[in-house]
Amino acid sequence: MQDTVTASPQPTTKANVSGPLSGTRIVEFAGIGPGPFGSMLLADMGAEVITLVRAGQKPQGAAARGRTVVTVDLKDKASVAEVLNLLDGADALIEGYRPGVMERLGLGPDVVMARNPKLVYARMTGWGQTGPLAQAAGHDINYISITGALAAIGPKERPVPPLNLVGDFGGGSLYLVVGILAALLEASKSGKGQVVDAAMCDGAASLITMFFDMTAAGRWKEGRESNMLDGGAHFYGTYACADGQFISIGSIEPQFYALLRQIAGLTDADYDAQMDIKQWPALKQKLAAVFKTKTRDEWCKLMEGTDVCFAPVLTMSEATKHPHMVAREVFINHEGHTQPAPAPRFSRTPSTARPPVQAQIGDVVKAWGGK
Repeated sequence: MQDTVTASPQPTTKANVSGPLSGTRIVEFAGIGPGPFGSMLLADMGAEVITLVRAGQKPQGAAARGRTVVTVDLKDKASVAEVLNLLDGADALIEGYRPGVMERLGLGPDVVMARNPKLVYARMTGWGQTGPLAQAAGHDINYISITGALAAIGPKERPVPPLNLVGDFGGGSLYLVVGILAALLEASKSGKGQVVDAAMCDGAASLITMFFDMTAAGRWKEGRESNMLDGGAHFYGTYACADGQFISIGSIEPQFYALLRQIAGLTDADYDAQMDIKQWPALKQKLAAVFKTKTRDEWCKLMEGTDVCFAPVLTMSEATKHPHMVAREVFINHEGHTQPAPAPRFSRTPSTARPPVQAQIGDVVKAWGGK
């Protein structure tokens, strides 16, 4: 696999960056979780992202790629004045502090947008800018708890945190980026920026829209492992193999289910009752016994690439070696470490993973045409 990293010894410019957002200038106030990941997505797509850090703070890992890192002291009035000069030339700002912090620093939207009316001012929080919990501390697991999402994930015994995928990154970063891009598009027409209130609880709730629809239609009931997509159905889930490894199947459609039965030898007439919810628990036990008769690799030889809707359950290290992942170069070697490659893909203006670079705020202000 080719490493798509390109060297950048100076602050990025429109001339030396690929991607559909090349020429877009974004200032990120360094944080953790969804803000940095959202900024990475924007930087991968070519945006010039200036990340402001305090002394001794260093953005780490893949989420830091593509940034120009500038050290500032936001408690110093002269430093704040420099930041305001920088923001005069920015298209968007990203901050992830609790509501009111930016205002106390003299960098709230009223101040900044009075100077730069086209600025998109994006605020990334867990609880949002308003509401009774707005000032409370929290983490991903809390934000998805109050949306109904966490209660629906896991075995019957208890909910299981789906890593940080639903709150921080799905409900947070992706909605942050969508909000910024939509506001930038609108600003290009109106000439006016606006505040984007990106809250993880809002985004996580949005992600489960389909399940609210299914509930309204009477096709979803509360209670884990009680529905087709939450582990309740025998034809949609994960199963242990003879070697202790796992496979996944998603044979929902009749033709896919028929192929599953054919390849796995499920000739028992009990399997005819595919959509009889009352039969699912017993059929899950029967199918579990079938999958334990062969190793994961043996099942892969039989089912992978067919219309069973099958895949082995791989660890992260295994995933980097899978032939499909290798063929598409889904993972890259970036600065000596394996990381997922930029996504999505663009035919004419490809995204690129670039290493972070250090710069002085004065140099960036001058590069952006400021004083």
